[in-house]
This record gives sequence, C-alpha cells and structure tokens, in this order.
Amino acid sequence: MRWAQTVRRFEEMQAPELVRRAVQRVAASDRFGAMAPKVIPPMDRALAKVTRGRVLLSQWIVPSIILHTTGAKSGQSRESSLATVPHDGDLYVVGSNFGQESHPAWSYNLIAHPRASVTMHGKQRPVDSVLLGPDEKAAIWPALTKAWPPYDRYVERSGRDLRVFRLTWVD
Repeated sequence: MRWAQTVRRFEEMQAPELVRRAVQRVAASDRFGAMAPKVIPPMDRALAKVTRGRVLLSQWIVPSIILHTTGAKSGQSRESSLATVPHDGDLYVVGSNFGQESHPAWSYNLIAHPRASVTMHGKQRPVDSVLLGPDEKAAIWPALTKAWPPYDRYVERSGRDLRVFRLTWVD
C-alpha cells in the first residue's frame, strides 16, 4: 500500500460521529484530564506492541500515530502514541498532555532532536518536525480543534500555550 493511501485510511477508520462527540465530551472533563495520562498511553503502548503498531486504542476516535523520538536528555529512543491531524500532506501533533500544567516529554524531545519517525498502521517512516510559531499555529488551530474540540479546553485547564508541531515526511 502506498504511504498516501495509508494516511487516507484514517478517515475510513473513524467511529460514528455520535460516539466521537461523546468521547470528546468526556475527554474535556477535569476528571478525564487527571486520569488519562496514567491510563491511555500505557494502554495504547500495549495495544500497539501486540498489533505491531497497526492498532491504537484512540484511532477510531481521532487519527493516531506512534511518534518515535530521541530523548532530549537521555539520547535514548522514546515512543509516544499521539492524536494527529493530517493536513495538506503533513501531520500535526499538539502537545496538550491531556490539559496538564506541563508540556509532554515528547515535545522537548522534538525540540532537541527534530528528526523523528512515525508509525501508522504498522508502517514506520521518518519525519522532520517543526515547532510552529504563533502565526502558523493560529492558521492551523481551527483544523486541529475541528478534529479534536477538547484542545480548547486543554488550553484553559493547563494555563499554558500548547505546542504544535508539523511533521513532514522525509523521502
């Protein structure tokens, strides 16, 4: 399967709109924000390991990837399952950390080491990452919140400016 076809499969695998909206309402709640960082990533990692990266818990609600980074301090390989928004041939990821006060570790890793890789549906490809500036972020924000409306709530709850990265495929 071509890589572009793999990216398009995101839209085909989405849950019905009614289910997606219900999950989004729960995800915007404070209780979910406190519990999610401890539960969702380990569940996604386990499911990705069993399915060799083909299936993630969250992929039926929002397009999801496994981001492979190099640790900012340790230099060791790190993996994070993340929601993503495909847009104009690139992928965008938001350092929401479920609305927690601190930025997620993977965002520090991308700042220190912009070359990373992404696994989607079991296929891994290298990407270059760019931390968006205020103007670029403002331009893409409506597409991000359309895909995952809780991002606006995460901004309120965290009290911080969420980092947004553009991931561009490396040929």
